[in-house]
Amino acid sequence: MPITPTEKIWMDGELVAWDEANVHLLTHSLHYGSGVFEGIRAYETKKGPSIFRLTDHIARLFRSAKIFTIEIPYTQQQLADACKETVKVNGLPSCYIRPIVYLGYGEMGLNPLLAPVNVAIAVWPWGAYLGEEGLAKGVRMKISSWRRHDPNIIPPAAKGTGQYINSQLAKVEAIKGGYDEAIMLNPQGLVAEATGENLFIVRDDVVLTPPLAAGALVGITRDSVITIARDLGATVHETDLHRTDLYTADEVFVCGTAAEITPVREIDDRTIGSGEPGPLSKKIQEVFYATVKGEVEQYAHWLEHV
Repeated sequence: MPITPTEKIWMDGELVAWDEANVHLLTHSLHYGSGVFEGIRAYETKKGPSIFRLTDHIARLFRSAKIFTIEIPYTQQQLADACKETVKVNGLPSCYIRPIVYLGYGEMGLNPLLAPVNVAIAVWPWGAYLGEEGLAKGVRMKISSWRRHDPNIIPPAAKGTGQYINSQLAKVEAIKGGYDEAIMLNPQGLVAEATGENLFIVRDDVVLTPPLAAGALVGITRDSVITIARDLGATVHETDLHRTDLYTADEVFVCGTAAEITPVREIDDRTIGSGEPGPLSKKIQEVFYATVKGEVEQYAHWLEHV
């Protein structure tokens, strides 16, 4: 999805013009994938732009950095405030927010410990990641031939820049095969997640999702979905899922900051349920979108106003 330039990007404590937000060719992370990042959204509400679960996203950014032994030279509050400042200065009613922590220019080689740590935050308008039609009618997915990486090879609990090569391989395979998105199995052959989304199924009115131990990212939208589903009266279990569980599910949907709540209508050329978004998927989607617009008092604490 093309990026629409905005006015300013926050870089190491300063607001820099979009076209001047550059890094050196020998930036360490460019060569070795040594960085961590977040995907966050701000939504338009009656109180102005509001960032969805900002504090939780920044906390996860710091957890990712800890896993990769990166010392972020700012506090969590400073980066949360910087996100708000960047949204505000660009005058966007709603947008995608990308904080990134990367190892900069000054050291080269596999030892990252002496490289300088830089932090930047960019914001831009961004629509439905898997398409408006996908949100309304569901997307087509396939099981990828590429496996989700083993946690003792690259930790899936961290949102690291370089490790998304794994997801890119699966995404490209799916797109070239005529699908919208891919589902990745872990080294044991169990369902982990999609390339950039957590995955849920509904079977006999019970909501099921792979456990974090299966290789799923600690998704903040995932956590929100679990809360919303339980508050709607649904039973939710984290449990190992085989690919055949997906084929025989009554409903399937994926979720994430970029994808939000997107139903799945087909997996490996097998129609899911009736081939239309299921009733529970639609209800969770409906509550989620009302929540991010500031229309659900029960979840008002998830929104931080700019």
